Amino acid sequence: MKNNKVLITGGVGFIGREVAKLLVQQKHPVLLFDNLSPQIHGAIPDLSALRLLRHAQVEVFRGNVAKPSDWATALEGTGAVVHLAAETGTAQSMYQISRYTETNVAGTAALLDHLANRRHEVRKIILASSRSVYGEGAYRCGRCGLVYPPARSEESLRKAQWQPDCPTCRRPIEAAATPEEARTAPASVYAATKLAQEDLVRVAAKALGIPAVVFRFQNVYGEGQSLKNPYTGILSIFSNQLRMGKTINLYEDGQESRDFVHVSDVARAVGLGLASDGADGATLNVGSGLRTSVEQVARLLQERFGAKVPPIVSGQYRLGDIRHGYADLKAIRAQLQFAPEISLDQGLTRFVEWVKNQPVEPDRLGEATAELVSRGLMPAQLPADVPVEIPAEGPAHVHAKAASV
Repeated sequence: MKNNKVLITGGVGFIGREVAKLLVQQKHPVLLFDNLSPQIHGAIPDLSALRLLRHAQVEVFRGNVAKPSDWATALEGTGAVVHLAAETGTAQSMYQISRYTETNVAGTAALLDHLANRRHEVRKIILASSRSVYGEGAYRCGRCGLVYPPARSEESLRKAQWQPDCPTCRRPIEAAATPEEARTAPASVYAATKLAQEDLVRVAAKALGIPAVVFRFQNVYGEGQSLKNPYTGILSIFSNQLRMGKTINLYEDGQESRDFVHVSDVARAVGLGLASDGADGATLNVGSGLRTSVEQVARLLQERFGAKVPPIVSGQYRLGDIRHGYADLKAIRAQLQFAPEISLDQGLTRFVEWVKNQPVEPDRLGEATAELVSRGLMPAQLPADVPVEIPAEGPAHVHAKAASV
C-alpha cells in the first residue's frame, strides 16, 4: 500500500483503539474518526487518560459518518479504511430504527459515494460486520445434518421453550459452528443494518476496483470496553453489578451461549486483513471458535471479583435474542493464517484486573430493561409456571465446544 495512512471509523471506541495501537506499532499513521457517542463515552467525553491519543502518529477527528462533508475531511490522504463505526445495541435497534439505519447504512453509503465520485487514495477497505447476520446460525440434527432454524417465536419463549428444534423434522438439535456460507437471517434491525453494510461494500468495492474484506465479529470483549453502555456487552454489565454487590440476573435458563473473542485477537485479524491480499473480496468469521454459556461466564466473573452470591436464573427473555452462536474459523485460518491466541480464562483475568482500576459506573440496566418492556420487547411479567432458579454453588468451568477444523 503506497499510502500507509489508515482511517479508523469508530476509532476512539473499544475495538478502534486496539486496532490503532497495533497499526501504530507497525508504523502506520492513523486517523481516528469518531462521533464520541454519549452512550459509550459519557455525556462529556474524557479522553485525557488515553495515552494512544498523545502518540505522534495518531490524529483524532470528531465527526458523523452519515455526513458526506466529514468523510471528505477524514479521507484526505488516506490509503485504507477500517470501518468500525456503528450503533450496536441489538434490542435498542428495534425502536431506534432511524438512528441505527442512518449511522450504519447511510454512513457506509456516504463512504462509498465519496469513493465513487471524488478523488481519493484508498486502496483497501475493511468492514466490521457481525455474527448477528446469521440469526440463530448453524445447528446439527442427527437426521437432517446441518440445519438453520428460524428465529424463536414469542410463543415459544413465553413457554420457556428456549432450544430451537430442527426446522425440517422437529427433532432436538445441537449448536454447531456457523460457517460463512450459512444462510443469513437477521433477527433485529441492528443485524439487518450490518447485512446491508456488507452488501453495499461488496457491490460497490468490486465496481470501484478497491479490495475489501468483511469481518463478522463474534462477542468481542476485553480491557477498554465501555462500562457505561447498558445495551451491549454482558461482561461490562455483569462486572458493574458484581462491583456494586448486586446479584446477576441470567435470562432464559442461563445456558444460552456465545463465542467470546478477546479484542487483541480481533485487532490482529484486522491487521492481517490490511497487510495481506489473501482475503481480498472475502467475508470471514472472527471469533474464538468456542462457545461458552452465559452462566459459565457469570460464574467466572463471580470468582474473579470474589462475589459470594451466585447468579439467579430468572426466565426473563428478550425478543430477537439468539440461543447459541459460535464461529467456524476454517476460512480465516486458511486465508489469513489467523488463530486466536487469548483463551477465555486469560482474557477474563486481564479484563477483571482492568475493571478493578476503573470508576464504578451506575447500573443502568434497569432503565434499559424498562425501556424494552414498555415497547413490548421483553415481558412485563413472566408466566407463573416459568421457574426461577438459583444455581447450585460450584466451581466455574468453561465447558466449550471447539469449532470443526
